[in-house]
Amino acid sequence: MVTDPVPPRAQDGAPAVLSPEDLLRVLLVEDDDGDAILVEELLEDASVNVELHRATALDEALEKLGQHDVHCILLDLGLPDAVGLSAVERLQSRPNPPALVVLTGHTGIDLGVQAVAAGADDYLVKGEVDGDLLGRSVRYAVQRRRSKEQQRALYRSEVRAAETARLERALLPKALVSDERIAVMVGYIPGGNGLLGGDFYDAVERSDGSVLCLIGDVAGHGPDEAALGATLRTAWRTLVLSDVAPDQILPLVERVLVPEGARPEVFVTLCQVVISADRSGVDLYLAGHMPPLLLQESCSELPTASRGRALGIPVGGGWRAEHVELEAPWALMLYTDGLIEATLAEDPAIPGTGFVPGAPGRRERLGVAGLLAAVDTEIAHGGEGLVERVFRRVRDLHGGPLADDAAVLVVGWGGPDQAARGERTATLADSDEWSQ
Repeated sequence: MVTDPVPPRAQDGAPAVLSPEDLLRVLLVEDDDGDAILVEELLEDASVNVELHRATALDEALEKLGQHDVHCILLDLGLPDAVGLSAVERLQSRPNPPALVVLTGHTGIDLGVQAVAAGADDYLVKGEVDGDLLGRSVRYAVQRRRSKEQQRALYRSEVRAAETARLERALLPKALVSDERIAVMVGYIPGGNGLLGGDFYDAVERSDGSVLCLIGDVAGHGPDEAALGATLRTAWRTLVLSDVAPDQILPLVERVLVPEGARPEVFVTLCQVVISADRSGVDLYLAGHMPPLLLQESCSELPTASRGRALGIPVGGGWRAEHVELEAPWALMLYTDGLIEATLAEDPAIPGTGFVPGAPGRRERLGVAGLLAAVDTEIAHGGEGLVERVFRRVRDLHGGPLADDAAVLVVGWGGPDQAARGERTATLADSDEWSQ
């Protein structure tokens, strides 16, 4: 007996139930012309909107399945090239098979039950079927199969979300900085394409009081890049905690990158900052990455004359430290290129704004200068919640979610007379609000 399936729901929460007006493409696999005519007449009597196709053998049916997007198969179990359950098994072995209703001339229920156990959605006995029963069986079979597909899709989505969360936790760890006077503000927003990126950051304080900070970006998007980013960040933290000399860390991280990369052309840009124990200066290592921004009364790029190659680029040259003296209070903003690659939205009040002059249709990038201006604006409104406010300002300038993911790490020190605890915040923008 056919029973109503539990009404499924689409991933957006709307009911996904067949309506009487929905067109159902049905493939009848029947070698007997008389039975085929009878089935066609019964479907005409049923209250189902059907587009009927016919095959007289299983091989022909398999060929037609490649030509038509079929919702349901009506299958006779006695075909010239398939007898019994072999036809059911072959049809069910296809990827994403359509709904399947078996037609049998046997009045006993054993063969029909066996067909359902083999993957069919229902069975009907020839000679005991009217139009309403046939139409209802087809509709229920399609609805049941659709519900199963949606449940599988929901499960896969939940699994992917869980995997993404695990990867993001590996990419975006909790900073290991015990000096409470050091401010550590971090943030990450995914790109509007929904793909997980390979941006990562970290901050670790060593036993000698120095603080090592890192931000990196794996070229490309997707789970492979995210997994590689998580691997490299873990390797970097391990090397830092093992008291490896700072100038030896990037070469060793590259040794991890080369065998772990999914493709030989994958490269990674990195920025490593070593804050001295007395907080008076930093050693800066750049591997194809942008220098940090120095945040004091105003915002500027940290001066540097040395920018080494990205990790994974097969050319000569390494990475050397460049020392920069800092006057307290100071803060450094390490960031990935998702922020400066943002394009400017057009101002409706000023036609033509947001486009490159002389290049119609080409959007102007925010660039480093635009990011400096955005950060300056937010510094003027105070330092609290700086990372989130910068993200929001860049999004507003872009006119919506960024095309690329972006990560930010701000580390700062108020000076030797600082009494208050440094700000510790994390903006991991994975909510619905940030995807709109």
